[in-house]
Amino acid sequence: MFERYYYWTEIRRLRFDDTIKKLSEEEFFVSESRVMQIIRRMIQSGATVDGKHIERPMFTGFKVTSKVSLPKSQSSSGQQLLLFPEQCP
Repeated sequence: MFERYYYWTEIRRLRFDDTIKKLSEEEFFVSESRVMQIIRRMIQSGATVDGKHIERPMFTGFKVTSKVSLPKSQSSSGQQLLLFPEQCP
């Protein structure tokens, strides 16, 4: 899989996200996240293809952040949220 990643990104110059999708859907039939895990692990371990190291790609996926919840004192339950709170009567 790592050699195919090298082929698509370095030789064919396909974008990182398109390469991950191609490896996932057309060549190895595993999820995109699994392909990314394998590629990351190979890059971190210093794997080479024909003696050439592959540098870490700039885009490695979107970061998922947890939703921020309001503190209980600011929650909307039981009170109306105001569009312009400074204009309260």
